[in-house]
Amino acid sequence: MCTGGCAKCLGTVLIPLAVLCTLANILLFFPGGKVAQENAHITDEVWYFGGILGSGVLMIFPALVFLGLQNNDCCGCCGNQSCGKRFAMFSSIIFAAVGLLGAGYCFILSAVALNKGPKCNTGSSWTYPFVDGDYLTDHSLWNKCLAPENIVVWHLTLFSLLLIMSLIQGVLCGIQVVNGLFGTLCGDCKCCGCCGGDGTV
Repeated sequence: MCTGGCAKCLGTVLIPLAVLCTLANILLFFPGGKVAQENAHITDEVWYFGGILGSGVLMIFPALVFLGLQNNDCCGCCGNQSCGKRFAMFSSIIFAAVGLLGAGYCFILSAVALNKGPKCNTGSSWTYPFVDGDYLTDHSLWNKCLAPENIVVWHLTLFSLLLIMSLIQGVLCGIQVVNGLFGTLCGDCKCCGCCGGDGTV
């Protein structure tokens, strides 16, 4: 597959992942699927918007750039004759790096949130009853959270999804860094040939 086509495939996958990460982050604002009585009852890591900013907004820009690479003509990108295909591929590396940062931000926040556990009502106060992710292996500890209902499952499911999806996003952006380097050095096989080829497909 040519570099432009590869980038388009990556962008096609990144868009739905960004949307899903955004939705997961939004759902975390509703502990146990219910409206929180106070903002202080929401887990702190949710307010850092890892899924909305990191794997959402910061991932949309690289995805759109990747999707547009295959449509750039051979002598220019986006109709600009002074901007060649190789420069377009080089710019995609920069956007891929932005995507890597966003995915990394979401991944780290999700890992911290999973290790920390949810904030919940233990009967005496709203606090974090778990220590160093002990609840992940001992489900009997889940009974420490009296409210909101099913908060541990809610927290664990959504942050696990964010962790996995941000990891996939990071891998895809890493692939585009490599793909972009090939495109910068060799050009796109559909127009200029790859590494001195004649462009025959």
